[in-house]
Amino acid sequence: MRHFLAGLLAATLLSATAASAADFKPAILYDLGGKFDKSFNEGAYNGAEKFKKDTGTDYREFEIVNDAQREQALRRFARDGASPIISVGFSQAAALEAVAKEYPDTQFAIIDAVVDLPNVRSILFKEEEGSYLVGVLAAMKSDDHEVGFVGGMDIPLISKFGCGYKGGVKSVAKDATVYENMTGTTGAAWNDPVRGGELAKAQIDKGADVIFHAAGGTGIGVLQAAADAGKYGIGVDSNQDALFPGHVLTSMVKRVDNAVYDAFEDAKEGKWTSGVVTLGLKEDGVGYTLDEYNKDLITDEMKQAAETAKQDIISGKIKVHDYTTDSSCPY
Repeated sequence: MRHFLAGLLAATLLSATAASAADFKPAILYDLGGKFDKSFNEGAYNGAEKFKKDTGTDYREFEIVNDAQREQALRRFARDGASPIISVGFSQAAALEAVAKEYPDTQFAIIDAVVDLPNVRSILFKEEEGSYLVGVLAAMKSDDHEVGFVGGMDIPLISKFGCGYKGGVKSVAKDATVYENMTGTTGAAWNDPVRGGELAKAQIDKGADVIFHAAGGTGIGVLQAAADAGKYGIGVDSNQDALFPGHVLTSMVKRVDNAVYDAFEDAKEGKWTSGVVTLGLKEDGVGYTLDEYNKDLITDEMKQAAETAKQDIISGKIKVHDYTTDSSCPY
């Protein structure tokens, strides 16, 4: 009887593992701007593609073109048995919450928002920490300590980038000037490179010689304008150094690729967890780039300053203000 029970238990475990493997049908829903936005969505795409390459497991995907498609696409994925389903971007929170309640046995993840449900993993980033570091680099590169910031949609999340950036700039030069503009108040603000270029040019005309963008596809126009004027841009989310070689000082990378990869891997290996996951410098969730495209732009002194600031943030010696918890940016 003991051997029979042991065999039965082993068979049950094998059956459960097989069922889990069979149920693994990953999917990803990109937000406005599309998977080739050279920024946030593309980071998620890169993570999914790396997982596909490493494991041989394909995934489903969809690029929305309007707000109404978010809930429709999520529900279609869930109805077809996809799991886990990853929603890219805070704008998908309401849609994901509605669909996740309807499909409690499906695993969902969302990036940049919190959906408090037992089958949802909410992935947040400490954008202010990475932005602080590129602020240090911007201030040290600037001739007269006049720099700029162009955000996309005017929301607290994007102000979080701007405030952290300003903190890094001011840590180098307290009297530095930071020109700031947001692109708009709707989702269209993420995909308007012409407007991004106009805002950057206006800041350059005021005296800015380094401009950081946190504006999705709109930011391509910011980087273009900086390059055209012989100034420097700073990329965001994905590594954008190669877009305008010699004129992209660095990029504040947000490792959305790692977050997507880890979510897929955890589900595949039966290690899925829900709840809130927050990724900062300590977790290698954010950072700045140094590669063949910008290595001649960043001096050893600049790199040392950024690395020192990084370690001080990780240790807690420097506490970077989080705009989403207190909207009075102190810098």
